[in-house]
Amino acid sequence: MADVALEAGVSGQTVSRVSNGRSNVDESTRERVLEAMNRLGYRPNSAARALRLGRFRSIGVIMFTLSSFGNMRTLDAIASAAAAAGYSITLIPIAHPTRGAVSGAFDRLNQQAVDGVVIVIEAHLFDEAHLDLPDGLPVVVIDSSARTRYPVVDTDQAEGARLATEHLLELGHQTVWHIAGPAESYSAIRRRDSWEATLRQHGAVVPPVLAGDWSTDAGYRHGLVLAADPTVTAIFAANDQMALGALRALHEAGRAVPAEISVVGFDDMEESASFWPPLTTVRQYFDKVGARSVAALLEGIEGDGPVANVTVPTRLIVRASSGPAPAG
Repeated sequence: MADVALEAGVSGQTVSRVSNGRSNVDESTRERVLEAMNRLGYRPNSAARALRLGRFRSIGVIMFTLSSFGNMRTLDAIASAAAAAGYSITLIPIAHPTRGAVSGAFDRLNQQAVDGVVIVIEAHLFDEAHLDLPDGLPVVVIDSSARTRYPVVDTDQAEGARLATEHLLELGHQTVWHIAGPAESYSAIRRRDSWEATLRQHGAVVPPVLAGDWSTDAGYRHGLVLAADPTVTAIFAANDQMALGALRALHEAGRAVPAEISVVGFDDMEESASFWPPLTTVRQYFDKVGARSVAALLEGIEGDGPVANVTVPTRLIVRASSGPAPAG
């Protein structure tokens, strides 16, 4: 740093401010210091900075499954928000979320020296684990039942399912069939429960739940069954991928969408507007969930007060896959 200060003609304190990203440096001076750093090949010593400040400028992310659309979008938002705040992320994926796997992930993150952790994991598995997490390490949980002692950031799953179900009922459909997500998924449970509660509130018959696994194949298999029943006029799938599978099954069976049967999904994938017909769906704001989880975690890292839970609203996006119930 002394060499950089001499090269740039500034004090060592000014070099320190630039190195740490402080704003109280004149822009022309900052540029001069950065140019001197580049010429000399100077790189800030993150280990020394961590020892001095007691922070590593790093966030750990423990995530169950990288294959789902929502998790990938959420991870992208976490990485972007962390980078904007000057933090890096260390990702620990977990294929099978057990007590040992999650505890092992925390041990690995402790070795990586992180300032806090964001957990994106199936809630009831997390709750049942009764994990002994490190005291003093800030933690934020995404997609949880809020039965934890940690701050929770999540989409309003119940609101989204209610919007989807009410939309179909308001179009005149007598009831709405539901292709649900896996039974171990907190999001799937909240959507299923809200779908059922909404039907009951409107005095509609509650059909049997069709259990899926988020895949297009599950939507297709259940779609074939529903297509064969002429009394079925409305389907709410717990995600867009299963809705896509159901659309394929309906097309193959010769059931016109939405003239004979309406379909609504959940997520609003980028491709959903290009389904045929374009899919009516519930939009989740994964970017907001990811960004707010980082904001909550940084509040825990840098603040000294309690961090509040955050619920991100959803929005119904009406497209051509839903329409009035067929006459008669």
